[in-house]
Amino acid sequence: MELHHLTATEAAARFRRRELSPVELLDAVIARTAATEPAINAVTEQWLDEARTAALDSEQRFADGGATRPLEGIPLMLKEEQPIAGRTAEEGSLLERGHVATETHPIVDRILAAGAVVHGRTTTPEYCCAPVTHTALWGVTRNPWNTAYSPGGSSGGSGAVLAAGSTILATGSDIGGSIRIPSSFCGVVGFKPPFARVPGLAPFNSDTYCADGPMGRSVADVALLQNVISGPWAGDAASLREVVTVSGEVSSLAGMRIAVCLDLGGYAVDPSVVANTLGVVTALRAAGAVVEQVELPWGPQRTLETSWPHFGAVMGPFIESIADGDPERSAQLMPYTRAFAAAAANSGDFVTGLEAESAFYRPFGELMQDYDVLVCPTIATTGLAADEPCTDSDAVFAQLMTLPFNVIGRVPVLAVPSGIAPNGVPTGVQIVGRTFDDATVFRVGAALEQELGLWTDPAWWPAL
Repeated sequence: MELHHLTATEAAARFRRRELSPVELLDAVIARTAATEPAINAVTEQWLDEARTAALDSEQRFADGGATRPLEGIPLMLKEEQPIAGRTAEEGSLLERGHVATETHPIVDRILAAGAVVHGRTTTPEYCCAPVTHTALWGVTRNPWNTAYSPGGSSGGSGAVLAAGSTILATGSDIGGSIRIPSSFCGVVGFKPPFARVPGLAPFNSDTYCADGPMGRSVADVALLQNVISGPWAGDAASLREVVTVSGEVSSLAGMRIAVCLDLGGYAVDPSVVANTLGVVTALRAAGAVVEQVELPWGPQRTLETSWPHFGAVMGPFIESIADGDPERSAQLMPYTRAFAAAAANSGDFVTGLEAESAFYRPFGELMQDYDVLVCPTIATTGLAADEPCTDSDAVFAQLMTLPFNVIGRVPVLAVPSGIAPNGVPTGVQIVGRTFDDATVFRVGAALEQELGLWTDPAWWPAL
């Protein structure tokens, strides 16, 4: 396997054996970034001098043979949405061009303290308002598997750099599928933690739909990063005090009961997505699990009706506050941002939405009395055009099978690949656990990863 497509866990093992140095690995991903960026445009900025200093420090730590930190020497890119004091925080918006952050996201501090070599930041749609990644500020980000298509969004840049080999680990965030959509379209692994497992910044740290989380090229890699960024933080009253450790270790699924729902109650799922999901079912059974198909009474219409009051109370007013009633400022927003805000403004009252969310959870809660996890497709379609306008919010969300698990945001969801569609774009499944049962979704994901043997195969990754 080429160095730029190593997993973090394999890179760390080579570091310990002195077969590879952090500087060599950094050089490899920097060279890969230079080779691929003209085609995919997923990086907002690179910090090469700082990264080289960090890599040299890690190299010396390994040479000394002493204690090393959890992410020692591993190249990592951050989603631009996660602010860093003293650096730009532009959110993909012309209205924020040149804006400098005054505070640092807690997961950034934890990642740096864990020894990661942070060498750049990745693109997002404007204010993370779309499942594609293109902006007037940064241009169009493209999928390394097929550049006519989007890597997804809003963590689209992170998904793209992982698939391209431009970094080893990346961060994302998820309020309607923003980690899982690019994980599916880019053929990588991503985890939407349950609400409050990973600390955040106001106001979205209090939003039960929202979570920051890890992305990588294996289940073990994502577990490694998740263990670094999770845990309580004094600046976030919502952050859970319980510390939960997850693992990518493979074990038998014997005795485990897994529910599979192919359409979540009415999503129009592409036949190739269905076929690849059924391949996952076969692999789970081979790993020892009892797998049964089930139904859930959701579908896109009910999901949207349930979630719009929430977006209308949170994201809609946030966007409106940015425009501040000024037509000239509003005109500088991306069309999909204005469309999202308009849809959210006509969404119904928040209290009625909370009642609907409780009713929405009930059938899932009852189902999970009999099953350990639910498996379903991540996205109903096989791809979105790289420059897809995304101005019809209802039509867009009708393709995203991720949103139900933001509505019931206290569930952990691990997104893993399931195969490749005829257009060359990967497909994926979601492994959904009971509320706050993070460890079980990683156990299932690790077993599935080994059984399918897809994204751990060096031949899996796209050649650009």
